[in-house]
Amino acid sequence: MKPVNDLLLRVARGEEVERPPVWLMRQAGRILPQYRAIRESLSDFKVLVETPALAAEVTVQPVDELGVDAAILFSDILVIPQAMGLPYEMAEKRGPWFPDTIRSASDIAALLEGEEAAARLPFVYEAIRQTNAALSGRVPLIGFAGAPWTLLAYMVEGQGSKTFTKAKQMLFPEPALAHHLLEKITSSVIAYLKLKIEAGVHLVQLFDSWAGLLGPEAYRTFALPYIRQICEAIPEVPVTVFAKGAWFALEDFAALPCQVIGLDWTMDPAQSRSRVGERPALQGNLDPCVLFSNEEEIARQTRQMLDDFGPGHIANLGHGVYPDTPLENVRCFVNTVKNYRYGG
Repeated sequence: MKPVNDLLLRVARGEEVERPPVWLMRQAGRILPQYRAIRESLSDFKVLVETPALAAEVTVQPVDELGVDAAILFSDILVIPQAMGLPYEMAEKRGPWFPDTIRSASDIAALLEGEEAAARLPFVYEAIRQTNAALSGRVPLIGFAGAPWTLLAYMVEGQGSKTFTKAKQMLFPEPALAHHLLEKITSSVIAYLKLKIEAGVHLVQLFDSWAGLLGPEAYRTFALPYIRQICEAIPEVPVTVFAKGAWFALEDFAALPCQVIGLDWTMDPAQSRSRVGERPALQGNLDPCVLFSNEEEIARQTRQMLDDFGPGHIANLGHGVYPDTPLENVRCFVNTVKNYRYGG
């Protein structure tokens, strides 16, 4: 079903629009009291991810509450390692962690990959179908996946880290091992995204959350080639690449067959546009902490961001909205974008 509000897709395709579309990373989450009520009734975060009716409900909540121009499916990037045979746990304060990690060639050989792995996530595809039914064609639905380097980082490190030293130790002393794991992850992500598209998502986004932990040479060796493979394998819908901290790779991203580049808040809009050219579209990049300001300041900085980017822009934050952000301030950001007009 073609969405009635297709601003996001039109910008991704390079078409002219009267205003930028707006949505927020992590918009389905703790900023909404409706989400908190559901989450507090459950024993575990993964129950929410793995229950299609609940995942669909929280995906639609910000569309109803905030009037954003897109929904993003409520899920988790770590469903891919789990589908490959490496289950994870989610603790409220600790975050995600893996009871077992990848250490050797035999560990990698034991992992499932590609369609075999992706087929083990039927709850995700059912959540997409139920979400689209609830949206009734109002706005596009975004599907997402973790980029291969970020998924490798968790699978080898075993948990979140400021440095991911264990993961990086695999890259440099044992590059062949790392590439083997990255190849398996990449084939699984491609199969997963294709099944998501088949189920009904209208755009997909790759999150390379830990891109900034690699230097330029390492990123071009262990991350970019696999992101390119994914982009080349997904011609069906627009693809957004969001690599946090990878300011050095903008030209590399512009050379990918992707339609949107996501920017974090450290990247200057005008400089970014000059580096990538007229296409692809750019997404971002207000600092999430701006939303702790008063509404006048939020509106001012939001309008400045929109002026600086100009057309070919999808309004968003430079990272996910923080869970303690006041809801009315998020609403101010969204409404400021929706009231903005190019040339007006």
